[in-house]
Amino acid sequence: MSYYLERIQQGVDYIERRLDEDVALGDVAKAAGISQWHFQRIFKSLTGETLKTYIRARRLAASLERLLTTDLRILDIAVLAGFESQEAFARAFKQAFGMTPQKYRALRDKSLFLKKPRFGPEYLRHINQNVSLHPELQERPRMQLVGVRTFFYGPDSEKNNVAEQLGPLWFGFLPRLPEVVNRVPGVCYGVIRHEPDGGDRLEYHAAIEVTGESSLPVGMVALEVPASTYACFEHRGRTEALDHTVSYAYGSWLAQAPYRHSYGADLEIYGAGYIYDSPDSVIHYAMPLAT
Repeated sequence: MSYYLERIQQGVDYIERRLDEDVALGDVAKAAGISQWHFQRIFKSLTGETLKTYIRARRLAASLERLLTTDLRILDIAVLAGFESQEAFARAFKQAFGMTPQKYRALRDKSLFLKKPRFGPEYLRHINQNVSLHPELQERPRMQLVGVRTFFYGPDSEKNNVAEQLGPLWFGFLPRLPEVVNRVPGVCYGVIRHEPDGGDRLEYHAAIEVTGESSLPVGMVALEVPASTYACFEHRGRTEALDHTVSYAYGSWLAQAPYRHSYGADLEIYGAGYIYDSPDSVIHYAMPLAT
């Protein structure tokens, strides 16, 4: 498979150099050194999406950045993204992101969407070997949780401080689990959502479910996760690669699925399959869906 991963990467690199141009699929395959039919088939099998969809999504991701960081007219941004009119661009943008380009520019919020990732060698290897491309849809009941909280900047931010914040949070919380009254043993949860005041940080809880009344140990907080339908992805491997699974979930699967994110909290689920710092570890990442 490494041969084909290299071929796909060559094609992706060709696309990235030409995001402001109309890219012919045959030229991508030619740059990769294999036939168009084989390239498209392997790309779809490897990534779970079509080559045409990937190119379109990457050009839309570039338009997100231009809306926030340039004064280009929306019509000019539409043309650079490969659309023949501002109206067609606006329709595609709203379908992908749930709002118009004008509204997104007015919000000036870089953290609102996880942008379509550029496929790199590490990412391609990860989604080929370590993530379920087709999530299980689950109905999960309301949960009452108790845990500890922090705020952090995610991997899509230049201020990314995930490692500095989340590791120490868990290392401080896990030894204190016996202090949590009426806890449900066996599973812990990472709960991720935007901070309540609308800032560009994320709020993260390391927590465990409780039943009935549970007094709060010093320094801990209670939170409720409402019942929801979730897309649940299986992540295999170490936690530091979890960002690749999240990028796939948002940037590939959600971008073409017949669902929308509910804007509720995402869940990291650490159950019996989780093994600290092991390549054989299994974590589940659950994304709440609007119904």
